[in-house]
Amino acid sequence: MLDSLFKGIFDTETSATIAVTDFLLCVGVALLVGLFLALVYTYKSRYTMSFVVTLAILPAVVCVVIMMVNGNVGAGVAVAGAFSLVRFRSVPGTAKEIGTIFLAMGAGLICGMGYLGYGVLFALVLGACMLVYNMIGFGSTKKACLEKTLRITIPEDLNYTEVFTDLMEKYTSQYELVQVKTTNLGSLFKLVYNLRLKDASQEKEFIDALRCRNGNLEINMARQENNMFEL
Repeated sequence: MLDSLFKGIFDTETSATIAVTDFLLCVGVALLVGLFLALVYTYKSRYTMSFVVTLAILPAVVCVVIMMVNGNVGAGVAVAGAFSLVRFRSVPGTAKEIGTIFLAMGAGLICGMGYLGYGVLFALVLGACMLVYNMIGFGSTKKACLEKTLRITIPEDLNYTEVFTDLMEKYTSQYELVQVKTTNLGSLFKLVYNLRLKDASQEKEFIDALRCRNGNLEINMARQENNMFEL
């Protein structure tokens, strides 16, 4: 009775039917693999709850899809066409998020093909590599803390192209004026610089010098954010 309940209505005697116990075993292993990958990703990484939950269940979803296709070329083409209609409505992810999603999908695909041992081994090896890379800060730049975004307001009578040149050359190793905006009916200019400080300990001294130059108007110094649309 149980086997007939989970048998497809289009199955034939020549088609293979997945046993319920095998189905639950594959899905259970895929869920454990997804949970492991989600926990590894959260270590020393910025994340959202929705992304971590999706990462935890993604291997199981891929596993079920692969099991249902089960070597049927026609079903495989239909599944691929269905997934091609999906449009992600969230903001584009970082390279790390995209890579982790591919990792979870790969683990789910292996589990769906029935190679549970290889699926677990794949997740353990790649998850351990990701964990080690996060621990040692692999790929991070040592000068990232020196890269700042400066937003400063100046009165309209100052020539913004040259007013801070000497200060920039004294306190920064490189700088670039990336935005100019008028405000307060054109009586003020708001400038945005991307710069790299020579010495982080001189940041306050640099800001004090800028205050003297811009008449003590608003100054904002913040960490320079990477462009999230770049991989």
